[in-house]
This record gives sequence, C-alpha cells and structure tokens, in this order.
Amino acid sequence: MFIDLKNVSFTYNLNMPFETEVLKSLNISINKGEFVGIIGHTGCGKTTLLQLLNGLLEPTVGNVFVDGIDIHKEKNKLREIRKKIGLSFQYPENQLFEETIFKEIAFGPKNLGLKGNNLIENVKKAMKMVDLDYSNYKERSPFNLSGGEMRRVAIASILAIDPEVIILDEPTASLDPQTRNKLLNLIKDLFRCYNKTIVLVSHNMEVIAELAQRIIVMEKGRIVLNDTPKNIFRNNVELLEEVGLAIPQITSIVHKLRKMGKPIRTDILNIEEAKNEILKIARNNR
Repeated sequence: MFIDLKNVSFTYNLNMPFETEVLKSLNISINKGEFVGIIGHTGCGKTTLLQLLNGLLEPTVGNVFVDGIDIHKEKNKLREIRKKIGLSFQYPENQLFEETIFKEIAFGPKNLGLKGNNLIENVKKAMKMVDLDYSNYKERSPFNLSGGEMRRVAIASILAIDPEVIILDEPTASLDPQTRNKLLNLIKDLFRCYNKTIVLVSHNMEVIAELAQRIIVMEKGRIVLNDTPKNIFRNNVELLEEVGLAIPQITSIVHKLRKMGKPIRTDILNIEEAKNEILKIARNNR
C-alpha cells in the first residue's frame, strides 16, 4: 500500500475545555493506482482525515505511513511527502492569490526548487492536463475566470508539483451541471490517462458510484463500511440511511422494483446498467 493509517485518532483542543475527538481508531490503506471515495454526513471527520493523509495534521494517537515512511517520526521527509500527495480543499478557488495564472500554478514547484525551463514545462504540462491553453491563459488573472476555470487552475497548481496522489474535497461543490461534468471528466482523465491515485470526498452518490473503485463510509469519526461500490449500495441501504446518506437514484429504483417482485439485480449503479438489465429481463419473459 502507498498510504497506511494505523490506529489513528485525532482530537482538536487536546486537554482543553472544548476537547473534541473527531477521528477514532482508524485503519485505512490506500494502494498506488487506486481510486477511493470517502463519504459520510457533514461533521463525520472526512476533511480532518484528508489533512492527516498528507501531513497537514498530526494524529493524536497512531501512525501515518506514506510509501513506507512514518511521516511524523521522520519529519525531515515531510516536504518530500507533501510533494507526493496533493490536496485540494473544498472551494480551492478561494485560496488563489497570485496576479497571473502562470504565477499561481508555478508557486508550488517554484518553492520546491524548480527553476527556468523546467518550471515552465511543469506549468505547461499541468495546464494541459486541466485543458487550459497555456498561451491564452498564462498572463490572465485567476480572478477573472469562471468558477469552473478557477477550480481547474487550483487543481493545476497541485498537478504542477507532479504528485502521485491527488486528494479532492468536494471538487464539484457549487458548480453548474455542465461545469461539474467537465470537472468530473478531468478527474477521470487524471486517473485513467495520467495514472494518478485519487482520493475523492463527495456528497454526490452518483459521482462516487461511477468513479470510485472502493468506498469508505464514515460516521462520527469511525469507518462503518469499506468495500466496492456495488457491495456498499447493494447490501447496506438501511445502514446508509441510518447515517444520513442516500444511495444513487437508479440503485434506489431497482431496489423498489425488487421489492415489487421484479427479478432485477440490486447492484446496479447507473442508467446504462439498468437499461441492459431491464432489456434482459424483457427478453427472458417473452
């Protein structure tokens, strides 16, 4: 595995009057080349977990290993670790600050020591990955862009350091449907074409079901489920509802059809699967 959390707990305001334990005895492994979705009700500890994954926070109890390194016992390697793991916070465009898009995207690799043509090439590559034309965008202000373009600039600023793992916290929040779909296609490309390991937090069950190979479900700082999307949404409808989560709409429909006595699979996650299954049942009933 590439990232490994062992018995990790985290408490805010430790030993103070408002001490709050937000993560409790987590054991999580994420393999290189994997796409992992993390879901859970607001306040369950997802964002805190993401900050532990790349060393922004140190666990109160337990150990975080990245590529075999205990990142808080070998603090001299923390900078190297953060180069391997890029983290995009929710609404990352709120963190833009440079006067041009080039300077914004170049900020990370420049601080890691990249200079000259190597720096320019890294920026060009990152902009190409998010479908921003270098010549047309490099001198523009990041504050004069659409919401979707700003989001892509923020992601490009992470890609410019060439991380092996990309962590995305609600990357499609507050985007219109068309812009959201473009961003989701970008995330697919990062995984399939550029071989990035992806960790995605989202409240959108359809997105998680479509993209993730494995889903981690959190509730009150603990992991309650850790399995494939098909197993999660086929076998745990009542549990998901108990922790304030829904299942994909199409999956909900096939569960209802099953209760009505229709011989339909309940591990269906998208419309195309549902169509093929219904056609199959119709052919068998002729």
